[in-house]
Amino acid sequence: MPELPEVEVTRLGIAPHLQGRAVTAVQILDGRLRWPVPKNLSKLLLGQKVKDIRRRGKYLLVEFATGTLLIHLGMTGTLRVLPLKEPLKLHDRVILEFGSFSLRLHDPRKFGAVLWHPASNGPIEKNLLLQKLGVEPFSEEFEGEIGAELLYQSSRNRSIAVKQFLLAGQAVVGVGNIYCSESLFKAGIHPAKPAGKLTRPQCSRLAEAVRFILKKAIAAGGSSLKDFVNSDGDPGHFMVQTKVYDRKDQPCKVCKTPIKQIVQGQRSTYFCPTCQKR
Repeated sequence: MPELPEVEVTRLGIAPHLQGRAVTAVQILDGRLRWPVPKNLSKLLLGQKVKDIRRRGKYLLVEFATGTLLIHLGMTGTLRVLPLKEPLKLHDRVILEFGSFSLRLHDPRKFGAVLWHPASNGPIEKNLLLQKLGVEPFSEEFEGEIGAELLYQSSRNRSIAVKQFLLAGQAVVGVGNIYCSESLFKAGIHPAKPAGKLTRPQCSRLAEAVRFILKKAIAAGGSSLKDFVNSDGDPGHFMVQTKVYDRKDQPCKVCKTPIKQIVQGQRSTYFCPTCQKR
């Protein structure tokens, strides 16, 4: 499933091609995604120029003068910039054309989304899909001790495991399953530790680890477990850098203790029982 690093890698890849360019055509090949693609999307976008492309959590926000196009990659979606003459592929769902090239959403499982937020509805931040998201990990709200205090205060009286607390994304967005395991290892925190028992020093280490791991993942082009490729069709390479994820029974790269695997919320968690104490 594309997480924040994969979505950010996609944004960085498509932005130089799209910014300042006008939409010349829209094709909805199959609008039956997680939510129906607006049938009047062509009327909404035709002739409009892309002002900016931002990211909020795992949503790409393509901004136009009259509103914002929200794109979510779902579980298996990819966005690629391709020549118009590139043959269509099975599972291509929505195509935006920009003169000689197109932006194509390819989504085999159809859990992605292409939605429209008109400017008349107010700032995009007021959209219901974005309102409950936590702070961005690279924002000023999560820098240094501000981020540490945010984690500390938002985790008080929470009996949920710290890994599930991070995955929920209500404190800070973007720490997906792989990045949770890696961040908790770097911070030296056991994934099953109750979030409410985190100390301020632990929250400080964890906030720093989250920023470090996510930046490292973006630099590596994200993670490719199955389907993810960037806008150029290249897979991400973060998986070859992991310290604990998908390394069950392999020696810890710090202390040589075999890495353990447990299941939390139906998802695999990897950790070192020596380096990560409860």
